Amino acid sequence: MEEKKIIVETQSYKIKEPITLSSGEVLDNIEIAYETYGKLNKNKDNAILVLHALTGDAHSAFYNSNTDKQPGWWNDLIGSGKAFDTDEYFVISTNILGGCRGTTGPSSINPKTEKEYGLDFPVITVKDMVIGQKKLIDHFGIKKLIVAGGSLGGMQAMEWSILYPDLVSHCILIATAGKQSAQNVALHYVGRKAIMSDPNWNNGNYYNSFDKPTYGLSVARMIGHITYLCNQSFDRKFARRFQNSEKPHFTFAPEFEVESYLEHQGNKFINRFDANSYLYITKAVDYFDLEYEYGSFEKAFSKTKAKFLVISFTSDWLYSPEQSKNIVKALKKVKKKVKYYNIKSNLGHDAFLLEHEKQTKIIKKFLK
Repeated sequence: MEEKKIIVETQSYKIKEPITLSSGEVLDNIEIAYETYGKLNKNKDNAILVLHALTGDAHSAFYNSNTDKQPGWWNDLIGSGKAFDTDEYFVISTNILGGCRGTTGPSSINPKTEKEYGLDFPVITVKDMVIGQKKLIDHFGIKKLIVAGGSLGGMQAMEWSILYPDLVSHCILIATAGKQSAQNVALHYVGRKAIMSDPNWNNGNYYNSFDKPTYGLSVARMIGHITYLCNQSFDRKFARRFQNSEKPHFTFAPEFEVESYLEHQGNKFINRFDANSYLYITKAVDYFDLEYEYGSFEKAFSKTKAKFLVISFTSDWLYSPEQSKNIVKALKKVKKKVKYYNIKSNLGHDAFLLEHEKQTKIIKKFLK
């Protein structure tokens, strides 16, 4: 039976005061795009903040209109009776600072120039994203908060537990790491280089031009998609099959199914994402390093008061189970309550978006 479409509206909250960023720059007139599902109780202690990954947005569940073909990105986990049960919890989802889906970022209008920020937008960190989100949580008057996220969302969740220990009661970390690896920094750099090498990028000043840096952004997305899957999932989905033939055509045009898949993903992405936002967000992820920021993982988690759930996936090589185990070891060393699950999956990093049945059982048990 097809699930009835529940329509939700993306809303906007304007932060009244300026925020001093990790770089020392001050950013004013910040708007945060968000959606809510369920109801906040009288004690204001039943809230869950779900935090999105690299190119996600505030639309994490249900539909924005009756014509939408796809629901929000974590719809399998959010809703009545699901992992994040909207019959019990007030679920909040925001678009991160630096994004391009309603929250202030490089494509937003700079009030000083009345033009898009472009590269005048300050470089940001994961901590800056969290500080901005905290203003929205304060707006609701929330007294206790559960934070949950996968990938970059997990990085945000860690910062939440560290920065606001008296507020965060539970912290759910999925397919994430306590610091960005050198390999992942390298992959992000190549993606940024693809964008910045596009002749239409124009040093970030392309918003009023007909020609956008779509080719560079498309290549960056293709690189990203390779990291989201794994060898088993590539073999299962595509093997070495040709797209429209049983033999090679001896051409450099896309002819393998996997090549056509990457082309499709790249072309689809350019219609919904801003190239400059991709630069800023990947850089923020690359800066993420709890050891550098706090001295060690143990020092980072020493003052947290949350109960932790850490989930990894066996085939995830972008943020491997070993990286999750390092978080768990640090939490145990400073005597924090933590549950760890390494889910067997052949879906790679994308498993945190796709393995909803396994995650639902674990998350519901943890929250009870």
